[in-house]
Amino acid sequence: MELKTKIHAEDGKQEIFIIREFDLPIELLFKAYTESELFEQWMGTKVTKFENKQHGSYRFETSNPQGEVVFSANGTIHEVIPNQRIIRTFQMENTPFPVQMEFLEFEKLSDKTSKITIHIIYKSVDFRDQMLKLPFAQGINMAHNRLQEIFNKN
Repeated sequence: MELKTKIHAEDGKQEIFIIREFDLPIELLFKAYTESELFEQWMGTKVTKFENKQHGSYRFETSNPQGEVVFSANGTIHEVIPNQRIIRTFQMENTPFPVQMEFLEFEKLSDKTSKITIHIIYKSVDFRDQMLKLPFAQGINMAHNRLQEIFNKN
């Protein structure tokens, strides 16, 4: 099955691009990335902090069925322009991965469709390549598919 969310990673570069088109108005796509209740639904993670504003921050965590936290991440919000852009850092806690920069660009394609392009910059090509070895592409595709399904039900 073809993955709808595309990952572009050029050899020798410390960046990746994640691109996905949605059958959603840009306002709903942006809301899915900035409202904690929606974000939790499609990402499948618990939001413990979500300040989507300049100089804001966020933190989320995922627990196993026994209630133990198995994944947590946090970051600082550098810029939020509604329905256009979010610039933030992202760091997975308790991993060897250093903080990364993320540039999320939201684009209106029509009144009912939109696109997100996420440009991620890693500290090194090696860290970028290590990230790509994880089930990263499948995970973001599953999450984006859930995002589309949530709004299809409404």
